[in-house]
Amino acid sequence: MNAASTRNLVTLLAGMGALHFAAPRPFDRIVPQSLPGGPRTWTYLSGVAELACAAAVAAPGTRKLGALAAAGLFAAVFPANIKMAIDWRTRPAPLRTVAYARLPLQIPLFLWALKVARDAE
Repeated sequence: MNAASTRNLVTLLAGMGALHFAAPRPFDRIVPQSLPGGPRTWTYLSGVAELACAAAVAAPGTRKLGALAAAGLFAAVFPANIKMAIDWRTRPAPLRTVAYARLPLQIPLFLWALKVARDAE
């Protein structure tokens, strides 16, 4: 995989991680209610996880571990995307489309992170 792909993954992770702190409310709304504690705690924890993954992927010595962690993170947040799709099922069609489109988007993100991990070996 080329350096641009790795940089893009770092940028995505860092940007989304920062967004969890800059604008946490939308993330709070999609935290599954079955999780213990408050939604804001989970929003911040997932933001920290994304920032940590970004930092690990950015450094060549931790790139493989960071990319594997990112793949795990992409899988772990999938229930939030499902909750969003369920919650938004009665919203106008464009918003429903956004919510539903997030579901299959996790697959290429997951595969992208695995590819970065494989290429880091």
